[in-house]
Amino acid sequence: MFHVPNEYRVRNGVFSSTEEDGNNGCFIIRQAGRGEDLRIIASDGMEWEHVSVSLDGRIPTWREMCHVKGLFWDDNDCVIQYHPAKSDYVNCHPFTLHLWRPIGQDIPQPPPILVGPKMKGGSRKKRILGNF
Repeated sequence: MFHVPNEYRVRNGVFSSTEEDGNNGCFIIRQAGRGEDLRIIASDGMEWEHVSVSLDGRIPTWREMCHVKGLFWDDNDCVIQYHPAKSDYVNCHPFTLHLWRPIGQDIPQPPPILVGPKMKGGSRKKRILGNF
C-alpha cells in the first residue's frame, strides 16, 4: 500500500503541502552523517503511485532507493524503475530516479532464481560468485 511519511513532508515554500493533499507532495529526508538530503516528489494520480528521488550532484544509490521504497510502500509491495524506449526519454533533472507502481494491478515479476540464488552470508557469496 502506498503511503507517505508525513514527518518528512515539506510544509513551507513553493513546494509545500499538507495531509489534505493525501499521497501527493514533496518530502525531504535528511541522511544522518552524510550531509545530503534525499528530495522526493510523491504522487498517486492517473492510476499510478510514483516517487521521484533526487540529490545534488549524484544519482541515488540502490540502498537509498530501497530506503525510500520502504518509507512509501509496504515491504511486500513490488515497485518498478522503468528504462523506456529512447524516443520516450524525459530528463528534467540529471540526478533523479523514479519508482512506479500501477494502482489496482499486479506487476509481472520473473521468478527470483532468474535474478540469482538467494544466499545468506557474505563469505558464501564470495566463494560462489568470486570476483564476478
